[in-house]
Amino acid sequence: MSTDQPTPRKPRVAIVFGGRSSEHAVSCATAAGVMRAIDRDTYDVIPIGISREGHWVLSDGDPSRLELTATATPEVAADSGAGVVVPLATTNRTLTTFEAQEIPRDLGEVDVVFPLLHGPFGEDGTIQGMLEMADIRYVGSGVLASAAGMDKHYMKVLFAGAGLPVGPYVVVTDVQWRRDKAAAMEAVAALKYPVFVKPARAGSSMGISKVSDPEALEGAIEIARQHDRKVVVEQGIVGREIECAVLQGRGTDGPRVSHVGEIEVTVEGGHEFYDFEAKYLDEGAVLSCPADVPDTVSKEVQRLAAAAFEALGCEGLARVDCFYTDAGDVVINEINTMPGFTPHSMYPQMWEATGLSYRDLIDELIQLALERPVGLR
Repeated sequence: MSTDQPTPRKPRVAIVFGGRSSEHAVSCATAAGVMRAIDRDTYDVIPIGISREGHWVLSDGDPSRLELTATATPEVAADSGAGVVVPLATTNRTLTTFEAQEIPRDLGEVDVVFPLLHGPFGEDGTIQGMLEMADIRYVGSGVLASAAGMDKHYMKVLFAGAGLPVGPYVVVTDVQWRRDKAAAMEAVAALKYPVFVKPARAGSSMGISKVSDPEALEGAIEIARQHDRKVVVEQGIVGREIECAVLQGRGTDGPRVSHVGEIEVTVEGGHEFYDFEAKYLDEGAVLSCPADVPDTVSKEVQRLAAAAFEALGCEGLARVDCFYTDAGDVVINEINTMPGFTPHSMYPQMWEATGLSYRDLIDELIQLALERPVGLR
């Protein structure tokens, strides 16, 4: 009698990217980095793109087509591959593809989804909720943490409720703006200029303006409203931007934190702040890691990063951005539950400087997701 045992199949990872938000191209670039680095000997990879209209399509997985440069903006087209149907019943984890005049084809069961989606309709708890409905494991935070981490307003409310330091800010809702623009702008008068006007639920510095005087405020709010009808106006904080990468601990261990890093916007780049172009299209910013700050400051940033991670109930990964003020204080700016994740992004670079390579970081996140139970936890 043969004693040969069947070879166990590799865990199947669906890498999902693109999406309906203004960060569609950034998501594609993130997927290109992950697909280049993921260990194909360990994982069976299924690349799935989501078009700007919300069509799920099977991608050819060619990273070179997904790279974001000053001359090329990647795009998932609705007709770029076979359509993909995601199961929603807890008894079925099989992906199915469909094409016109073709018989539907099964891609097999998916063990874990790696949702590399930035911005609304992906990073904000929407895809996480869909995956929770089907009991499919996924990388990153759950519904609540993802939603709160995406919304700069409620993020700050939760941080303040947990006793964490946040800077002064004002929220301008869509109703307030349509009902009485003058009153909404008058509320900002409580802040000191310059202020930063931001869409409440956008990322990658999309729609952000630095405003130095009240005359420019209305125009900046209108720009932000092109991305989100709810706007957050933050008082500018004089200081240095210090970041920390966080990983979920194993088992009952608390969050793990990286060395802290500092973002420095270069004078040569011509950027007033860390905007979209500085992040992705030119060499307008550099990361120093470990940051040249006193050890007490480094430890405080790490402490606040871990506390912010736990205050929102995050899982998997997050990047926490802080300000180290001229007065010596550390203030939390925001948390990103799906931070930029190309090999050149700040989150992987901070872990690289801490001793965890990009490929190993990807593996660690997938393993954390595979170990995590489905359902309420």
